[in-house]
Amino acid sequence: MDLKAGLWQQQTLKLAMTQELTQAIALLQYSAQELSSFLENKALENPLLQVENNNIQPINPLIDRNRRKQTRNTENEWIEQIAAKSSSIEEHLLNQLNLHKYSSIQLKIIRHLIQNLDVNGYLTSEPEEIAHQLGVNLELVEESIIVIQALEPAGIGARDLQECLIIQVERENLKDDLALRILTDYFVLFAEKKWKQIAKELETSLQKIQEVFDTIQQLNPRPGALLDQENASYIIPDVIIERVGNKFSVRLCDDIIPKVSFNDHYYQKFNATGDSQVGRFLQEKLQDYQWILKSIEQRKETLTRVAGVMVEKQNLFFQKGREYLVPMTMKEIAVELDIHESTVSRAVKGKYVQTPAGTFSLKSFFTSTIQTVSNENTSSSQVKDAIAAMIEKENKQRPLSDQEIVERLKSTQGIVVSRRTIAKYRDQLGIYSSSKRKRFD
Repeated sequence: MDLKAGLWQQQTLKLAMTQELTQAIALLQYSAQELSSFLENKALENPLLQVENNNIQPINPLIDRNRRKQTRNTENEWIEQIAAKSSSIEEHLLNQLNLHKYSSIQLKIIRHLIQNLDVNGYLTSEPEEIAHQLGVNLELVEESIIVIQALEPAGIGARDLQECLIIQVERENLKDDLALRILTDYFVLFAEKKWKQIAKELETSLQKIQEVFDTIQQLNPRPGALLDQENASYIIPDVIIERVGNKFSVRLCDDIIPKVSFNDHYYQKFNATGDSQVGRFLQEKLQDYQWILKSIEQRKETLTRVAGVMVEKQNLFFQKGREYLVPMTMKEIAVELDIHESTVSRAVKGKYVQTPAGTFSLKSFFTSTIQTVSNENTSSSQVKDAIAAMIEKENKQRPLSDQEIVERLKSTQGIVVSRRTIAKYRDQLGIYSSSKRKRFD
């Protein structure tokens, strides 16, 4: 083997990941809201880049003077609503107590306990730990826990799910000794639906245990969520698909994206100074501005083209509904548009489309292909819908096993899937196995 050192010339072709290319890729995967935020931040560091948000309208106080008195009451109402929303879980629970009834030490313990509730309303710290932290008697901590557990909503302050359900059964005055006995002594077996063992040991029927199960299903396993309700978040679509006659049109929702323009006055003013350092700075910012414009146009073109092909392939979905969603992969779109599959992935990432049938994530239109006994294929979403419909109509005393679902899908709809695939889709749909779906009415 010749291992001599030397110099050789060799031509290679490779893609250099420049800062501009990285920026173009980032802009492609931005949603409209993210792009708007990006442009506003860019305008702060690039004086040649001007952004104008069409949604923001300046208010002239001289013009609106006559309306200010009329709106003052409304403004006060909004302030009150904001204050009401800022009310914490601690305030909500403490407002239910007669604070004069408790000593300062016990109030300190109660506040500490409330502050240690998690989002579900459960107490996350052990009583011994709290007693040690605060330097108080363990019995006083236990008494304070009982005080919190007596508040609304029922189940707040429980140490775990088991205690949470027991508190609610007792609070509702259900007078169901069987439910309390099962929750207290057979909680794990009950949750695992090993009801025959429970029925044998308690000398009761499976029907009675089924009634207990139905009762417990009505309870709230997360009482803290009632106190910690977040404001609803609204989805702003990036693409809008509208029906025009017998066809569908595609347009981007650019209303929230600021209008980008060039600050020519600033450029001409400072470029005339003749300072070489200022000139290099202006040239750098000019190039940055041009790259941003180019990246925005590329994003717009790519997103429009991808959405256009999606409409062509999923035409029946937009006309008739979800059950007509056909299999479609990102690779198919990439081949048809002669772009890379990763470009399609970035174009649809985190974006939503508004259609006559509702608003959906762009990613939800991409489904894997499921084989059928005929020449036609179906999508994974159609198979999931078929599984959900089949289980909804099943005999709950004899629920369908995964293998039975496999056979029924093949015989009735010609869909060929494995038992393992059925189990995976069932888990994704949040549907229990047949043993846990069985009822004993």
